[in-house]
Order: sequence, then structure tokens, then C-alpha cells
Amino acid sequence: MNIPNTLIYTPQHLWIKSIGDGTYEIGITDYAQNLLGDIVFVEVPELKSQIVRDITFGVIESVKTASDLIGPLNGVMMEINPNIEKSPELINDKPYETWICKISSQDDINNKVLFLDASQYSELTR
Repeated sequence: MNIPNTLIYTPQHLWIKSIGDGTYEIGITDYAQNLLGDIVFVEVPELKSQIVRDITFGVIESVKTASDLIGPLNGVMMEINPNIEKSPELINDKPYETWICKISSQDDINNKVLFLDASQYSELTR
């Protein structure tokens, strides 16, 4: 399974990538997309909505099931990937290149209690 070392992970199978200035791209992991199967729909709140860590902020649906997206950070929804609105299956093809949204946050993503590195995430998914 592909787990890039350059990302931070949550126990709820989301990845976080810092893109600078307190803004983060958020997506689901290869493990999560594999469990879900063919993704057909992604729903997230509108721009400028508050996101709360550990609280559901959206839904990702596949042909098999629907799964909640759990807030990885406290922050504000800054951008929604327009490509996944048209082609949500891109997440299946390239889960680490296809971000779902961008969140502005002041949270410390280096907090080892709240977030996982690639090695820790790998252990979680065994």
C-alpha cells in the first residue's frame, strides 16, 4: 500500500499536506479509497464554513457505502477541489494527488498525539 512520507495522517484515514501560510490540502488515503471502492460523490460544506477537529464535516460516497469525513483540523473551509465535483473517481485513481478541500488552520500538525506520520499510519492499517 502506498503511504507517502511527505504527508501527515489522521486515524480516520485522511491525509494532510501543508501548502504554506496555515493552509492545508485534505484528502483520503489509499487505504480508505480501497475500502470504499468506486467513489461516486463527495459532499463538503460551503466555503468559509467552520471545520472542527473530530467532528463530521462531509461525506464521501461509493457504490458500496457512504463514509463520514471527520474534521482533521480546526479551521475554515477555503477551497473545494472543482475536479472532484465533476469526477469524484479521481480519488480512486490518485488518492494522494486528488485533494478534496483546503482548510485554513492554526493547529499544530506536528502534534504526535493528534496526527500520525507515514510509519504510524502504516501500523494502523495492518
